[in-house]
Amino acid sequence: MEFDFTWLLLGLPLAFGLGWLASRLDLRQLREENRRAPKAYFKGLNYLLNEQQDQAIDAFIEAVQNDPDTTELHFALGNLFRRRGEYNRAVRVHEHLLSRGDLSRADRERAQHALALDFLKAGLLDRAEDALRRLEGTPFEAQARMALLAIYERSRDWQQASDITQRMQGAGQGDFSTRQAHYLCEQALALSARGELPAAQTLLLQAASTAPQAARPRIELARLQQRMGQADAVLSTLQTLAQTTPAALGLAAPLLVEAALASGQAEQAGALLRQHYEDMPTLDLLEAVVTLEAATQGSATAARAWYMRHLDKEPSLVAASKWLAGETLSQEQFHPQIQRALEQATKPLTRYRCAACGFEARQHFWQCPGCQSWDSYPARRVEEL
Repeated sequence: MEFDFTWLLLGLPLAFGLGWLASRLDLRQLREENRRAPKAYFKGLNYLLNEQQDQAIDAFIEAVQNDPDTTELHFALGNLFRRRGEYNRAVRVHEHLLSRGDLSRADRERAQHALALDFLKAGLLDRAEDALRRLEGTPFEAQARMALLAIYERSRDWQQASDITQRMQGAGQGDFSTRQAHYLCEQALALSARGELPAAQTLLLQAASTAPQAARPRIELARLQQRMGQADAVLSTLQTLAQTTPAALGLAAPLLVEAALASGQAEQAGALLRQHYEDMPTLDLLEAVVTLEAATQGSATAARAWYMRHLDKEPSLVAASKWLAGETLSQEQFHPQIQRALEQATKPLTRYRCAACGFEARQHFWQCPGCQSWDSYPARRVEEL
């Protein structure tokens, strides 16, 4: 039986027509799906630009449902949840991304970083630490280390903080020698509080060697030496401080006066204080000079003359109030009221102020209690800024 090619000629156009129809149907379906997903996406973007976060979240959820394989929509949704403080929902979005087997390495690392930020913002520091450690060797490594450093400082884990800064410095992320000196000082203070004075002294000497220009290690070392009854060592340490970091001598001026009087070296200490006062007149150095001269000369009137010398250099309400406290006015009945008013007015002027956030305090801090910045407090009172 011979094959009739007529049927073949008739079947080819029919097959071509069916194939073309099927492709058109698939394209139409794909076009409709793509149209729905971008429409929801752009709707969410519009809500986001108008700061309507609730509506933006609903639109992005719709977009994710229409196209569940799009990772960018998941990231956008997770970031929105985090910004709104809905950390549990943000965690679920990013954990869902990490559970996908088809996720690229770059997106997986990005999702891991986003998950760490979720935990960090939620205050789950242990889970944040674990998530951040998984970012070692990724493009997010530097950011993860900075976040880990913040965690360790917040939890006062100074040893871990020191380890992180050493790795960061080794990787060329900056010079953290001063920060490492602070960590050693913090550990030394903890040892000193437990009565382990020799061990604390060793750490403070190490801190001074780590950051020779830092003021804190030598000031803390001088305080420890004073506690150990080593007045001569205190003077030696503070003389070194005056050479390496002269601007910080005022912070240790009361300690210098006390050690000088205890060791009988008031003349040498007085010369050092007067020299630095002439170079950099500050209220702390002024008060130290007055105290030392009053103790050695036995004449409070002559010592108070330094307040007038300071007023010749700087217009200071604090110095004027201290001078007035030792003087007798012609109308004595008004003296107490005037003095109380001046003392009240000068109290805010004698505080220290953080240069980073403006937090004011009566005492000088090495780390600001407000913004947690290190070395943000100048060694000067508010009136002198």
